[in-house]
Amino acid sequence: MPERQWGSMHRVNLTIRTDQTFEIPVHEGYQVYSSLLGLMKKSDPEISRRVHDSAITSISLGALHGRFRSTGRPHQRQVIPHELYHLRIGITDPHDDEVFRHLVLPLLTDRKEFPLYQGSFTVEQVEDQMVSVDDLIQQTQGYDRPSLNFDFLTPTCIQYRNSRVTEMYPHRIAVFHSLLSKWNHLSPAELRMGVSRDDFGRYLIERPDLRRLTTYSVQVSTVMDPKKGHPRPIFKQGFAGRCTYSFTSDAPKGFRNATLLLARFAEFSGVGSSVARGCGQVDVTIQDGANE
Repeated sequence: MPERQWGSMHRVNLTIRTDQTFEIPVHEGYQVYSSLLGLMKKSDPEISRRVHDSAITSISLGALHGRFRSTGRPHQRQVIPHELYHLRIGITDPHDDEVFRHLVLPLLTDRKEFPLYQGSFTVEQVEDQMVSVDDLIQQTQGYDRPSLNFDFLTPTCIQYRNSRVTEMYPHRIAVFHSLLSKWNHLSPAELRMGVSRDDFGRYLIERPDLRRLTTYSVQVSTVMDPKKGHPRPIFKQGFAGRCTYSFTSDAPKGFRNATLLLARFAEFSGVGSSVARGCGQVDVTIQDGANE
């Protein structure tokens, strides 16, 4: 089998609105994911199946941003007719052109309908930011003593190895090893990194903003319960908030460059599991600051 090539990554920003009034979950990612798969399936069933079945997903979704009304029901909120909402989609698939063509173009050329379970949105605008791996590498240059500011915007769910234990804190090893696993899974052989878990523990320091750190249990899917005869929700646990990562004074230059690249990659890939269902979305800023 020929070695896959990594073309470009996309970060797509959708602006949507509705003329309806309906409820959506506070964490609506799994509904949005189902809608996007449906759009891809209509365009190309094979692309939809490949994205769904991938061991490490190559699509990440943010949360819907905008104003909502309270419903008085737990874990639910109501959309406001004619209000603008914003949604971010990251695409890191090595076959990014195929995914982009069968995911984004239907939103532009079809009826521009974006359906959820109880109502639908109309797509008003689609903006695409495309970067290559070379672009990301260039963005890591020129820093003397960089610090990495991560804003975890949606609940970030990182399982400890193959256990059922979930991280509830943005530990440096958990966060960056998750990103490393995604990078190495998606990239061609010549771009894979040989950084170890111990390297992240030895050369990075995390400083979480404890005033803003929160924990969550979020629904990421539903499965049919054969005993009860109806679907039951699947929940995952995670954290959100802000954390700054800095390098120790003896961190090797190669390790520092690799970590900076992973930080830039995070805004496209998301961090942890269930990123296609709205978890693990981050904004990252890099600035020069004091290392230990």
